[in-house]
Amino acid sequence: MIQGSGRCHYHPERAGLGVCVECRRVICRECTTQFEGINRCASCLDQRLKALEGPGERREWSAGNVVLALMSLALVFGGILLLAQVAAS
Repeated sequence: MIQGSGRCHYHPERAGLGVCVECRRVICRECTTQFEGINRCASCLDQRLKALEGPGERREWSAGNVVLALMSLALVFGGILLLAQVAAS
């Protein structure tokens, strides 16, 4: 389909109602979905919703996380021992 022909990109037999702000394709009434007050086609709306969801929550510990946690504990413990030595002096 030629962009800007006034026919729906997804349904060429239907007249276009608007233009998707993301992909700039002409879309019919059935394909138009308003989200945040802006017209988007179904595929662009899916992409927008996935972007808003963000990455999933990670629950596993990687080797880097374990090393970082152990280093943090060592620093805290070392700081406590240093403060104890300074206070004893």
